[in-house]
Amino acid sequence: MTEARGSFAIEPRGAFSLESCIRFLEGFTPAGYAADSPGTLDFAFAVEGSWRVVGLRVEQVGTEVRGRVFAEHPVRRAELSAVRAQVERILSLDVDGRGFDEVGARDPVIGAAQARYPGLRPVCFWSWYEAAAWAIIGQRMRMTQAAAVKQRLAAELGETVVIDGVAHQAFPAPAALAELSGGPGLTAAKVERLRALAEAARRNVFDSASLRALPREEALELLQTLPGVGPFSAELILLRGAGDPDHAPVHEARLAKAVAHAYRLDAAPDAITLAEITAGWAPYRTWATLLLRVQLEDDTHEIANAGRTTTG
Repeated sequence: MTEARGSFAIEPRGAFSLESCIRFLEGFTPAGYAADSPGTLDFAFAVEGSWRVVGLRVEQVGTEVRGRVFAEHPVRRAELSAVRAQVERILSLDVDGRGFDEVGARDPVIGAAQARYPGLRPVCFWSWYEAAAWAIIGQRMRMTQAAAVKQRLAAELGETVVIDGVAHQAFPAPAALAELSGGPGLTAAKVERLRALAEAARRNVFDSASLRALPREEALELLQTLPGVGPFSAELILLRGAGDPDHAPVHEARLAKAVAHAYRLDAAPDAITLAEITAGWAPYRTWATLLLRVQLEDDTHEIANAGRTTTG
């Protein structure tokens, strides 16, 4: 029986709005998330390292972010600490955000986006492993189709955690995904790559913390040793899986569109110009990138209708 097994509290450093993050998640196709109640984030995920599946209820009271852990069996102190650390990374609360306002003060475009989306920080995939699985599933496939495949895998192979009477499906832990044999939307190559990913995660060849600790180029090269993960996918895993807070994907067309829209440019900037513009966002380039992408989405719906996802 699923029960509340522990709790923790996090005091954000800098502006943070859980409500803004929930709204973002509800519009983020890969998450397939729908809030059960306003202001409450409920989900289930596999904890990096042990890969034990737990449920989480996250709420914000004043500035404090509070989490409650749900599981069938008791959660040890070390496990609770690991869950807390993972939630911090998922919500970008492991980064001191007190300097982000200075970026907006230096750059009025970013300042306007901060005012429009107060307290919004990047919301990551529940783990680097789940981000990598999404990158593999989504290759040469429309985003909505990829999301349907990901949700089907969770329903068929993932564990269920009940939080206050509502069932939440976790994406399959590595041991379960390693048994994948196929299914609609998955080519033989994707099945093989997902099984290889599951085996790498099960052996804990690396984790989000170790990826973040490496020099960025070294981390990207390491991720590309995974079958089916190319430069684009590696960047996605590092930014949206491991939660690297200060990198702008200057070779990605969507960022160029978002910058052209926000800065009222006549044409999408090239990579060199993008690098010059985004340098002023340091050390929060990932955060500023998110704000401009969300702004583009809300104003033009270009990202939602972009069609295919990653190509490796």
